Amino acid sequence: MRRGAIVALVSIALVVAAVTTAIAYFVDWLPEQASEERQGIDLVFWVTVAICIFFFAIVASVSIYAAVKFRVRPDDESDGAPIHGHTGIEIVWTLVPTICVVVIAVLSAIVLAQNDKPKGDPLRVDVLAQQFAWQFTYPEEGEVRATNLYLPVDRSTRLVISARDVLHSFWVPEFGQKQDAVPGIVTTLIVTPTKTGDYRLICTELCGQGHALMRTRAIVLSQPEFARWLREQQQGPAEPPPGGEVDAQGTFVQTCGGCHELEQAGTSGQIGPSLNELALDPADVEEQIRKGGGGMPAFENDLSEAQIEALVQYLVGDDA
Repeated sequence: MRRGAIVALVSIALVVAAVTTAIAYFVDWLPEQASEERQGIDLVFWVTVAICIFFFAIVASVSIYAAVKFRVRPDDESDGAPIHGHTGIEIVWTLVPTICVVVIAVLSAIVLAQNDKPKGDPLRVDVLAQQFAWQFTYPEEGEVRATNLYLPVDRSTRLVISARDVLHSFWVPEFGQKQDAVPGIVTTLIVTPTKTGDYRLICTELCGQGHALMRTRAIVLSQPEFARWLREQQQGPAEPPPGGEVDAQGTFVQTCGGCHELEQAGTSGQIGPSLNELALDPADVEEQIRKGGGGMPAFENDLSEAQIEALVQYLVGDDA
């Protein structure tokens, strides 16, 4: 190949590499990094991007140069010259990508192995996924339960994940890792938050009609705030003072409104049946609220007795 062609190819490749590198670097592609595990995952991501930019620049430079240099003239109807294979080039374009893939695989294996190792004494949280809600239990902290995931910053947490019905998948974008929740199988995931904040927690496995609404929050607190939250939960839900009233409508909106439509509460959930014209038996309503079933989560440990009674009364009205 002539020197001029080599210079042209290298120049085009450098321009393409510079443009694609600028796009990769200056555009904010990734969510905020909020866990130690995300650091290794981001490293694998950027190494892979760098390799892709390298190969893209080579392919683009050859394509652009060939399109300009060897384009067919309007009056040229001749056949192209016969080209024989080049053994050296074939070895190179097989060996170099193989090395790159091996590098990505080895780096990924190292990062995954490191991410499976908790930092110090990890907190345990049991994660139960079901259509279409999450439940989080802290078995070493008095069986505290919550519908949001509360975590302390700068402390590893071992999430022990299971599913009650179908396949689900646990993902907090800022933490970087996903883990499937599989019926009959227990999976684990280590998370070590590095920033306090309120983050999205999403199911990323299509799990039924309400999949898009199977969302909650991962709330990372400072360690003193987390200890205070645990103490408050261990004391149990506060009962209203004597003569006080529970906000039954507010309880319904927060607890049930995401799944059920009820005109008087202003909710429009479509996952569960509409409660506008449904004949409700007080005993059945209370049983469903306490024990769940049929895709509905149990709220016996999340609501106080006063809240359950007020919710039943609110739903059945004069029939209670």
